Amino acid sequence: MAPIMMEVIEWFDQTGTGIVHRYPEQGSGDIKMGAQLIVRENQAAVFFRDGQALDVLTPGRHTLSTQNLPILTRLLSLPWGFTSPFRAEVYFVNLKVFTNMRWGTRDPVAFKDSQLGLIRLRAFGTFTMRITQPLLFVNSLVGTQGSYTTDQIEDYLRDVIVARLNDFLGETVQSLLDLPKQYDEMAAALKTRLVDEFRKYGAELVDFYVNRITPPEEVERMIDERSGMGAVGDLDRFLKFKAAKAMGDAAQGGGGLGNGAAAGVGVGVGAGLGMMMPGMLARSLGPEPAAAAAPAAAVVTCPGCQSPVAADSRFCPRCGRQLAATARCARCQAELPGGARFCSTCGQAVPGS
Repeated sequence: MAPIMMEVIEWFDQTGTGIVHRYPEQGSGDIKMGAQLIVRENQAAVFFRDGQALDVLTPGRHTLSTQNLPILTRLLSLPWGFTSPFRAEVYFVNLKVFTNMRWGTRDPVAFKDSQLGLIRLRAFGTFTMRITQPLLFVNSLVGTQGSYTTDQIEDYLRDVIVARLNDFLGETVQSLLDLPKQYDEMAAALKTRLVDEFRKYGAELVDFYVNRITPPEEVERMIDERSGMGAVGDLDRFLKFKAAKAMGDAAQGGGGLGNGAAAGVGVGVGAGLGMMMPGMLARSLGPEPAAAAAPAAAVVTCPGCQSPVAADSRFCPRCGRQLAATARCARCQAELPGGARFCSTCGQAVPGS
């Protein structure tokens, strides 16, 4: 008969992504009474016997108490094909902080922007987590799996985070243009909403970060065009500047003519444009010329009050004095201009003319 060796049970995570590891990994085992269980500082161990969790073991060396006595178990297991009916397993739970876990939207999410209308957004970030209640975590998420890694839980948590992100964007964010300055506040608010989602599975959300929120390419181009228009400012002055720059390039290049006579003409045109450029730029970029001032109206001085009065006035508006004597026709009483010899209305001769 081969000697029966006592067991030493321990687990080393070589990948850094293992959260839970079961011993034995396949099925349940007939762990012998007196087996030594080694639990490290960053671990906890959940001991199951006969399908029930009996204890959560803390760091240290533990002696397991089962009903599997090395020699007696072989005799008792004879009716079951030498398979012991006293089953036991140990679940090692990694308690370290798991970093560099990523979340993001698989598909763009709809968002009603106050300035851009209905657009679709993609969001990405990172988070860190750790296990705080090993027994709850094993019973609620791991079950009877032989191992459980961050890749398996990351997919589920990603969907939970995106769902809470959609709620937050719809309730608090007005425009995509305001998002970059709100990343820290958004991360803190989302972490508060996600704490209970992690806690109900025996986990803790340690850190949560929003790295970027981006719209589709067509929306990015629209934002770039809007920014470009804001940078241009006065479109009329910008177009004048572009036209002047184009003429300056033509003056320096001589019009691109290559053969002898044509090149001479091109150089001449370029030189002429070069001499004209300063004045053209001054007129194009300078202020618009003021409208020509209207000629000043003629005035005369009232002989009574010495006030200025328009030259075509017959009376002074201040003192009422008549400014010029008016001759009239003796027959028809029509006004006669100075020096008139006959009335232009009835032809009557003017006396004394």
